[in-house]
Amino acid sequence: MPLDIREQVPLAPFSTLGVGGPARYYVRAESVDEVRAAVEWARARDLPLFVLGGGSNIVLSDEGHPGLVLHLATRGIETRESGGTVTVTAEAGEPWDPLVASAVGQGWAGLECLSGIPGLVGATPIQNVGAYGQEVAETIAEVHALDLTTGRVERLTSQECAFAYRDSRFKSADNGRFVVLRVTYALRPGGAPAVRYAELARHLEQASLAAPSVAQVREAVVALRRRKSMVLDPKDPNARSVGSFFTNPIVPVAVADRLEARLREERVLGEGERPPRFPSRDGHVKLSAAWLIERAGLTKGHGEGPVGLSTRHTLAIVNRGGAGAADVVAFARQVRQRVQDRFGVTLVPEPVFVNVSID
Repeated sequence: MPLDIREQVPLAPFSTLGVGGPARYYVRAESVDEVRAAVEWARARDLPLFVLGGGSNIVLSDEGHPGLVLHLATRGIETRESGGTVTVTAEAGEPWDPLVASAVGQGWAGLECLSGIPGLVGATPIQNVGAYGQEVAETIAEVHALDLTTGRVERLTSQECAFAYRDSRFKSADNGRFVVLRVTYALRPGGAPAVRYAELARHLEQASLAAPSVAQVREAVVALRRRKSMVLDPKDPNARSVGSFFTNPIVPVAVADRLEARLREERVLGEGERPPRFPSRDGHVKLSAAWLIERAGLTKGHGEGPVGLSTRHTLAIVNRGGAGAADVVAFARQVRQRVQDRFGVTLVPEPVFVNVSID
């Protein structure tokens, strides 16, 4: 079957942020063969290729994309049980949250804290999707990806994916080299849910759930996300966003200590108060981007015009209606500069920028 290549297709409807100009060329791929054919079509015409998934973590430029936008729509899920582990292999175009709901419904632990996150399976290893103390790196067994430099489908182990905090080889070292085709997750039947995040633990404690099931943890996570407008809801005025716009900054312990000491000298911190910090790797700690934004004077709902902070969560930048990518980027720069000026900490954006830059 020949590819259905279309021209000048608007991209904003494919983005949860609701911004983006047209794709010069657009194709929807529903099989691996169609993915390969689309890649070859673009290569034969020397066109840049952009792979579009669920559109929940991208900022598309107002000018659109000058090459081919390959929209992944492959579907299919296989499960296999062996040695007390269930492996779930899902095609890249599978919606993420229904997959999590299905696993939780079977009583399989490993994905429960990643409930309510929009997007597709193919994006999860790229971003090393994580929330409420859990990351997909903990359960990903292998990733099948098309290597654009060789044309071969490679099977990459979890170690070969080079996962880090909201990062992987697909996003950093080998950005643009691979098209993720399918992902295999290793889950634990009857396993205990991950309750590591303080906010989640408090929520469960308030509900008198001392030993919650994976289903109860999923329910709690979705409730917490909904409270922050971090689930897709067309009726929610804060929903037109990419979720958290900035990652939590990771800094050396000494830097965090100096920041805390300075804030105490300036009497910014109350008695017994300290900036939130969480253990990281290699002598570093993770600071709270939301706390830094708020203490830089940018409260929930801050902003005028078509772009502003969510009224429920300071990490979300919201398109209030009629905003373009340029408006979003300009506002994000202001937020980042305020935090830099106040604390000397540079916030790193989480979404992928397509033909537009925050720098």
